[in-house]
Amino acid sequence: MLSAAAKNLGDKVEIRIRDNGTGIPEGVKEKIFNPFFATKPSGQATGLGLSMSHDIIVKQRGGSIDVDTKPGRFTEFKIVLPRTNQS
Repeated sequence: MLSAAAKNLGDKVEIRIRDNGTGIPEGVKEKIFNPFFATKPSGQATGLGLSMSHDIIVKQRGGSIDVDTKPGRFTEFKIVLPRTNQS
């Protein structure tokens, strides 16, 4: 199961994406936002997906991305982005 929810925080918006999969082991969780880190064998993944997402959310948009996980139960990503005035 995959669920997504958005919450209005006034000057920010919070997005949560959660699954009920196998979770992320602690040793892997510490590295998932590192460039070129992949859990798949060499040549089967670039290890750039979460690193690029982190850079876009945090460095380019001034937001935050965090992960909460319980191995064997769930993983949830929480993204908080500032609202921008678009003219």
